[in-house]
Amino acid sequence: MESFFISNSIDTFIAVLLDFIIGDPYGFPHPVIYMGKLINNLENKLRARAKDNKALKAYGGFIVLIMIILSFSIPFVILYLLFPYKILFHLVNISFLWTVLAAKSLYKESMKVQGALVKEDLEDARIKLSYIVGRETRGLSSKSIIRAAVETVAENASDGVIAPLFYALLGGAPLAMAYKAVNTMDSMLGYMNDKYLYMGFFPAKTDDVFNYIPSRVTGALMCISAPFIGGSIFKSFKIMLRDRNNHKSPNCAYPEAAAAGALGIELGGTNIYFGTPVEKPTLGDAVRPLSLQDIKMSNKLMFITELLFLLISEAFIFLIL
Repeated sequence: MESFFISNSIDTFIAVLLDFIIGDPYGFPHPVIYMGKLINNLENKLRARAKDNKALKAYGGFIVLIMIILSFSIPFVILYLLFPYKILFHLVNISFLWTVLAAKSLYKESMKVQGALVKEDLEDARIKLSYIVGRETRGLSSKSIIRAAVETVAENASDGVIAPLFYALLGGAPLAMAYKAVNTMDSMLGYMNDKYLYMGFFPAKTDDVFNYIPSRVTGALMCISAPFIGGSIFKSFKIMLRDRNNHKSPNCAYPEAAAAGALGIELGGTNIYFGTPVEKPTLGDAVRPLSLQDIKMSNKLMFITELLFLLISEAFIFLIL
């Protein structure tokens, strides 16, 4: 068991380096694409069979069960069969781990939004923002675009970076893939609107459970990282603890409030989803107005948080386990 944690932590470290240098392996058969296709097929087939809302809710739970079993067992079986071939085993393990990380791709896509705003092309900025957020982006002002970009970087610092790393270090590629499936289900089915209120119940709740620890760890590490972007550790923790419940999700407010506190800005407020305005409490204090550089600074905060988590985790594994 000790040798597993050490060798797996080395593979994870290499995967982080690959994500940092290269990002998402475009052209590579990305597992999330196949997860999404399977979720979509299951949803369509089961929705057609559902006779009432109770059945929809049950089918949502069935999708969760199937996706977790498959996303864990497929990489587990592949790695088990490759275990006697050490070099090949580690190469495949690193490849799996690489695909669950999203720091570099999140940075690239959010900076495209900033680039469009620099050119004062609001329409292009709205289009590019729509690729990384779930809210409607039509008609958003430049300030609203900046706020949305900062919020998605902060939230995904937990969902797309720290949480996958947490499960990768805890249970290797199989557990990290299972988490990725849970997060993908939530992003596809976890909307609390009329269409997904019942079918999305279990996917959303499962995602809440899986992200409970990572979101809080992310928020705390963001607060500790605040001085690297000119913020205060004390003020960041104060904002995070004060505003941690200002979100419908039990987890999202931790990294978002921490980022708001570190940057000295106000996040949250009303967003539009599927044509319906959704009122959300604000996070942070408007010590200063939102600026273009906040997108870049939020990414810097994300990378420092990732590095800090990795260093602490690797030190724990090598020095204590």
